[in-house]
Amino acid sequence: QVQLVESGGGLVRAGGSLRLSCAVSGRTFSDHCMGWFRPAPGKEREFVAAINWMYGSTFYTDSVKGRDTICRDVAKNTVYVQMNSLKAEETAVYYCAAGKLSWGPSLSRPEQYDYWGQGTQVTVSS
Repeated sequence: QVQLVESGGGLVRAGGSLRLSCAVSGRTFSDHCMGWFRPAPGKEREFVAAINWMYGSTFYTDSVKGRDTICRDVAKNTVYVQMNSLKAEETAVYYCAAGKLSWGPSLSRPEQYDYWGQGTQVTVSS
């Protein structure tokens, strides 16, 4: 059974940092991309960042470029996103997802991902 389990959420002040983890079990996703999403006004899931599991290529939404870093630990079968200079409006449940999709615009589309975790709550106080 494939499981994606997020952790690392919590309460942080605006300007602070958090590192979220997504531990994968049940299979490896060497031919997949891993993404992070969060709800946003008018969107069920808004794209944050993605990484190609095999090559480590990364892709970010414009609003987090320069602040967030996504990476993976192949040995631990875990994906991370380091979030810095957090803003109050980034308060949300953050979801990890896995999908076998081409590198490109489809990375930002949640419907392209096949597997999802349960999410971890991030609360940024102003």
